[in-house]
Amino acid sequence: MNTFVRRVIAACALGAALTSCGTSAAPRAVITKPSTVATPSRPPTMAPGPAGLTPVFKNAPRTHGKTVALTFDADMTADQGPRAAAGERFDNPQLIATLRHLKVPATVFMTGRWAEEYPTQARAIGRDPLFEIANHSYSHYAFTDDCYGLPTVPESRMRADVERAFTAFRKAGVEHPMPYFRFPGGCYDRRALHALRATGVTAVQWDVVSGDAFAKDAGAVAREVLDGVRPGSVVVMHCTRSAAPATEEAVRTIVPELRKRGYRFVKVSDLI
Repeated sequence: MNTFVRRVIAACALGAALTSCGTSAAPRAVITKPSTVATPSRPPTMAPGPAGLTPVFKNAPRTHGKTVALTFDADMTADQGPRAAAGERFDNPQLIATLRHLKVPATVFMTGRWAEEYPTQARAIGRDPLFEIANHSYSHYAFTDDCYGLPTVPESRMRADVERAFTAFRKAGVEHPMPYFRFPGGCYDRRALHALRATGVTAVQWDVVSGDAFAKDAGAVAREVLDGVRPGSVVVMHCTRSAAPATEEAVRTIVPELRKRGYRFVKVSDLI
């Protein structure tokens, strides 16, 4: 046997030329890569303000396109349980249904007390990718003195009030509430911003007031919004039938008109 033949046989034995030797290919070793588990990305927040104070977001830059965020406050104060038990409705399922029908993304700023009263609705809103839930305090008590007649949260309890709302969301089945906070009544001062530093939230205000609170004229509410919206605007409205009975009807006017003007609806997290 010459050297060439011996080399061919050796190659076949080693499996380097199995196919040309007329045998079936040996199984290849399978190299597995470490599995990666997709995790939700952290929602965008703003950097702390001066002296580490809680940052405040009002609207996006006007130069970033014709976007607008509709936000809805789901208000219920800690002492309104007896009124709810007597039949007063602090929810507005028809409004949520209309937003879904019109395919309008929105951010709902919810109080913890509201989530406790309407856990099924809170969970459904929180699990719908069209919406996001943010914190509106647990009690809907004011974080400053003299705020529309609301009771006041002591400075020593401000952080606990916000954290209690997040706890209420989790108990209701809201898995991923956003790290955004809206002060009840929109009232805040340096003391309140300092008290909430450790929560890591971004405070979210607005630049367009819809005037829907206690309004009965849906046309007037729609005009306020349409006259006020600018690129990057945040509109404040309400998701409570008893306190804002005209909101759902106003939305049915606002949405098609703003789309006609070239606006795209986004959530607050898209603006920040």
